Amino acid sequence: MKNILILADGMADEPIENLGGKTPMEVAETPMMDWLASHGQVGLVQTVPNGMSPGSDTANLSIIGYNPREYYTGRSPLEARSIGIQMKESDVCFRVNFVTLSEEEENYWEKTIEDHSADEITTEEAEVLLEAIKMEMEKEGRRFYRGVSYRHALIWEQGSIRITLEPPHDLLGQKITDYRPKGDYSQEIAAMMEQSYAILNNHPVNEARRQKGLRPANSLWLWGEGVRPELPSFAERHKKKGAMISAVDLLKGIALAAEMKSIYVEGATGNIHTNYQGKVDAAIQAFESGDDFVYLHVEAPDECGHRGEQENKIKAIEFIDQKIIKPLYTYLQEQGTAFKIAVLPDHPTPLCIRTHTCEPVPYLIYSSDEMCVNMYPFSEAGGKESGMFIDKGYQFMTYFLEDKI
Repeated sequence: MKNILILADGMADEPIENLGGKTPMEVAETPMMDWLASHGQVGLVQTVPNGMSPGSDTANLSIIGYNPREYYTGRSPLEARSIGIQMKESDVCFRVNFVTLSEEEENYWEKTIEDHSADEITTEEAEVLLEAIKMEMEKEGRRFYRGVSYRHALIWEQGSIRITLEPPHDLLGQKITDYRPKGDYSQEIAAMMEQSYAILNNHPVNEARRQKGLRPANSLWLWGEGVRPELPSFAERHKKKGAMISAVDLLKGIALAAEMKSIYVEGATGNIHTNYQGKVDAAIQAFESGDDFVYLHVEAPDECGHRGEQENKIKAIEFIDQKIIKPLYTYLQEQGTAFKIAVLPDHPTPLCIRTHTCEPVPYLIYSSDEMCVNMYPFSEAGGKESGMFIDKGYQFMTYFLEDKI
């Protein structure tokens, strides 16, 4: 049997007044999801354990089958794994975002975070800016590494995780004065962030971006600290040969740590303009090369949620339905063998607050050899009304693959 899980990052939301009290999932035109739901199962799953931060790191660890309370060691080390960084036990890794801060305030800590992704800066532009940062800020025991778009990494030898750093996507539109680093090395990290603004704000790359009407990547923001992760093999746990398809280093890193195949797709961006066909082709190739399970991740709904883009979030959900799910269903159906499809978000990213929440998310599971009649729609409300609830998110994968918890 072939199994595919389509992860629509941040797709879940809250009812919106100008949508008639409906959510983006409810108003989006999704004929393929609707059909699968009507012949499958709909429910809710608690992907983020109570008391833990609702990040894509903890949520996706859960969905792939690892209890975050047991295996989570920080977000950035998982991203570092994808970049190819070999961490030592004593290393601490930090996520480094290129962000856009307001420019009118003289005091750095009075500035406001305007964009956590600097208008989704290109990797090519980011590489030039990171080289400028390296020249001025790297020193023995402290190294920067390039990632994708606005997402990069810092390795601090003999570092500490006894520090409080806030995710920049949680601070959009807010002054950063209340969000200074706190704890070990906090003064040094704060000084690094201030220094980065002096290096970046008038850099030629940012001047060119301003001329194009794009936000400048005028500061670094450090967060997501953690130590080297260790995950048991996915194949040993589930007796399935698995592959990951994602544009995001976090998901790639989780896959590599779990000894899954991580497939590169040219043109996969992590936003609404990603290479949908390339992801579909990669999934088909994975199945044809002998993989039993594919985890196909699409970041677009989450990015639209963070940016407060209602129309684009709805469009992203529709693109997933028609450009990902429909062609994959058609391919699997034509193979004439049994298959299963799961679709779910990792966490809600409500447009009204532009960040993640801990609420349970809706899921749908369709099995080609166990078709049934289901009256509940695939939505936040439909999942609740169905009465199906998986309260431990890390058990979802077993439920999907093996029909048991």
